Amino acid sequence: MHAINYESPKTVDEAVKLLAAHGEQARPLCGGTDLIIQLRAGVRRPEYVVDLKNIRDLRRIEFSMQHGLRLGAAVPCIEVYENGDMRKYYPGLTEAAHLIGSLQIQSRASVGGNLCNGSPAADTTPALIALGAKCRVVGPGGERVVPVEDFCTAPGRTVLQPGELLVEFQIPSPARNSSDAYLRFIPRNEMDIAVVGVGASVTLDLNDDRVSEARIGLGAVGPTPIFAREASQAVVGKRINDDAIERAAQLAIAAASPIDDMRGTAEFRRHVTGVLTRRVLAKAIERARTGSTSR
Repeated sequence: MHAINYESPKTVDEAVKLLAAHGEQARPLCGGTDLIIQLRAGVRRPEYVVDLKNIRDLRRIEFSMQHGLRLGAAVPCIEVYENGDMRKYYPGLTEAAHLIGSLQIQSRASVGGNLCNGSPAADTTPALIALGAKCRVVGPGGERVVPVEDFCTAPGRTVLQPGELLVEFQIPSPARNSSDAYLRFIPRNEMDIAVVGVGASVTLDLNDDRVSEARIGLGAVGPTPIFAREASQAVVGKRINDDAIERAAQLAIAAASPIDDMRGTAEFRRHVTGVLTRRVLAKAIERARTGSTSR
């Protein structure tokens, strides 16, 4: 049996010092829904596990229309789903968090952990990309802000350097007549990994029935989650119709670079990328028009 030193810091500074002091021999523990499995399987064998759940700054959800959302990296997914402001103003991110595993898993797993795991198929990452979320990272050299779409660098790898810690997400407050949505395709009805996931946010000009802003994020169709920039721009300034949405869907397919694996072929993933882009844009547009929220 491999002995592990367990640390439970109470502040961000304490956590950063511990992670910096032990370098590659230390692993942060947020929800542990991935790390504990890796430890049991022997995939990871750190000397130190640094539990982040008791750090107050990582457990807060703060929202105002003036300043937007500050979502702590260690907030459990179930708290995201149960938060009234999240359901009202960020329904796409909320429904993405509610798709992660079972209710038991959601009581531990966090949006921050979902991102830091570096999985291309993470559910919340395309939703975060769609919202233009930024990551506040703190380390021995100070702090920096990284756009979510730049956070993952390869499967299982991120921009975090030894001693650095993801503290929170900073997400702009929703503009008037805007909303977001997230959809994924999975082989089973629940508790499965996305074959394709797509998140989208839109802001509408209802006077002219046009899209004034849009962002589309893709998951499980590349080595990292993807900000489909050209697909997003394809609907901006365009009247809301099937042609504009179809153009965005085709550009989303072009942005994808999927592989064949046990969950689906590359060809199938490209097809599903187009289908989900059409559906998620339509869903976000409908929410923006009606002001409806996640249920």
